[in-house]
Amino acid sequence: MGEEEKSDRDRMTDFQAQFLAKEAGITEAQARELIELIGTDRASLLREARLLKSRPKPPDP
Repeated sequence: MGEEEKSDRDRMTDFQAQFLAKEAGITEAQARELIELIGTDRASLLREARLLKSRPKPPDP
């Protein structure tokens, strides 16, 4: 999908995911998942992203 084919909502989600990933130190994929689950409230997204970042990672098998 080209940039001109993206909807305003898709572009906003891209922007929010990039911001959240940079601000909270999570991946853009994680940020997109949070946006899907929580919505677009920035304070809620930042809170949950920081909690996600602080969770211990599971050991490698």
